[in-house]
Amino acid sequence: MKNQSSIAAVILAGGKSSRLGQDKALIPLANQPAITQICQVAHTIASEVYVISPWIEKYQSILPSWIRGIKENSPAGGKPPGPLKGFAQALTQIKQDWALLLACDLFELNNSELKNWQKQLKLIPDDIVAVLPKHPKGWEPLCGFYRPKCLYSLQEYITQGGAAFQPWLRQSSVAELSVKDPKLLFNCNTPEDLEDFRLRH
Repeated sequence: MKNQSSIAAVILAGGKSSRLGQDKALIPLANQPAITQICQVAHTIASEVYVISPWIEKYQSILPSWIRGIKENSPAGGKPPGPLKGFAQALTQIKQDWALLLACDLFELNNSELKNWQKQLKLIPDDIVAVLPKHPKGWEPLCGFYRPKCLYSLQEYITQGGAAFQPWLRQSSVAELSVKDPKLLFNCNTPEDLEDFRLRH
């Protein structure tokens, strides 16, 4: 087994942020847009960082040049295909051992926690296709690692009409990712979430 696994990061920026009322990817954090911060945090352990979005043009002018943008395939005039299909599209680009999938609104995630996660990958058996945090209702799919070889079963699931992560993960071999502090998995979905975050910082 190799000492260090190679990692590419995929940042999802395809949601409409309708509950929040503003584009969460553009919320300023430490004098930079949230999407730039999460890309920089991911780059701590990832040799390549991808951002996938149906409106990638909106972000490319603010993202550093080393970040690769992927325009998410959307049906003409239709709604965005959602995180599962966006991830499947991005996964076709990944050549590394692992894909680190992150939502763009993980405002609390930091470099040291990602390094802790990276160390855990050394202990993962070859038959495991995903390593994710767990909560009482299932897995945290938008904050963890996937082996690119899961693409075949993911595409098959989508072809059969699947659109949500949890049913697909229930039929896959998944290991639990140990997280030091559950607050690091905070997602900003509502104005109240954003206010709580700002009060803490």
